[in-house]
Amino acid sequence: MKQAIIFGAGNIGRGFIGQLFSESGYAVTFVDVDQELIDALNRRGEYTIRLVTNECREEVTVGPVRALHAADQDAVAAALGTAAIGATAVGAAALPHIAPRLAAGIARRARIGNRAPLNLIVCENLKAAAAVLRGLVADHLSAEDQTFMADHIGFVDTVIARMVPPLTPELRRQDPSLIIVEPYKELPVDRAGFVGEPPAIVGMIPYAPFAFFTERKLYVHNAGHAVLAYLGYLAGYEYGWEAVADDDILFQARGAMEESALALTRKYHPPVGTLRANIDDLLTRFANRALGDTILRLGRDPLRKLARSDRLVGAALNALGQGVTPTHLVTGIAAGLRFDHPADPVSQELQARLQRDGVAATLESVCGLTPDEPLFEMIRARYQTLG
Repeated sequence: MKQAIIFGAGNIGRGFIGQLFSESGYAVTFVDVDQELIDALNRRGEYTIRLVTNECREEVTVGPVRALHAADQDAVAAALGTAAIGATAVGAAALPHIAPRLAAGIARRARIGNRAPLNLIVCENLKAAAAVLRGLVADHLSAEDQTFMADHIGFVDTVIARMVPPLTPELRRQDPSLIIVEPYKELPVDRAGFVGEPPAIVGMIPYAPFAFFTERKLYVHNAGHAVLAYLGYLAGYEYGWEAVADDDILFQARGAMEESALALTRKYHPPVGTLRANIDDLLTRFANRALGDTILRLGRDPLRKLARSDRLVGAALNALGQGVTPTHLVTGIAAGLRFDHPADPVSQELQARLQRDGVAATLESVCGLTPDEPLFEMIRARYQTLG
């Protein structure tokens, strides 16, 4: 069989990319540091994905698979040396740690004369993740191997929209390799990142230019989730689906997503109705009770999620830039500033800043806004009126 390698056997690696590669005819090798999970995958040579909606449940077996510990550098390099496709799904903070392993595998390909293209789909929540990873890998290669990489190795950006909640401790004890996901499996990827023709992968759709899909994920999908989380928290809800079921919150969330969608329509001119259909689909998926997605998971780390270039402030600035008034997005930002979930230490830090420095200074330090920007005063005024 054709060989695939995935760095990271977590929610996205195992819960999404592994399934797509397997359904496309690849034997999948995972590289991870979770020894219990590695042992479980190697013991069975396959794993179970549970697809859940409000109406049904289906279990899918993914295999053949195997797993390597990231510390086994020779075995990892050998697997990467013969792989036909690859991916990373380790988290942005871990990219510097896997870069030497990727470099060793690329050097191995050069030494054994494997000149077949190897494209790595970089599934990380980081702007320009593919370029960042390429640079990190290059730092560990000789000049000759850097030339080989430029000619034969592709680093491909993507946006991940499948929702994969963490496995409960009880289910993990029963089967560490089990993963529970929604059925959605569209994988848009940056056509320009490939070396050679993109391979045929189930669910994978190459696009160019890719910026539209990056912004659609951040400013529509992620922004909608954030508005639901922050307003849902203020309303006392525990789960995202509860917020969707609240007509007042749903109105605000849909409004925020439509403000972003109108701005993206003016900016990129997608086919008529494309973004409205995307919003309808997302809101249906957000209402999936079977995923058990919590308000805490959706809203945690507000210092990052309220940053200037992130899902809410970034979306509002993008809307203003396209002549769209971000009324509902501003409500979402103001609600985010009031997010003080006791289980999220970052939200507690945000509240400490607000109490110590005040709203205006916090808008500057957290949101990156200056008092002369129209959005600054819009948020400050809405914060004051949002109970």
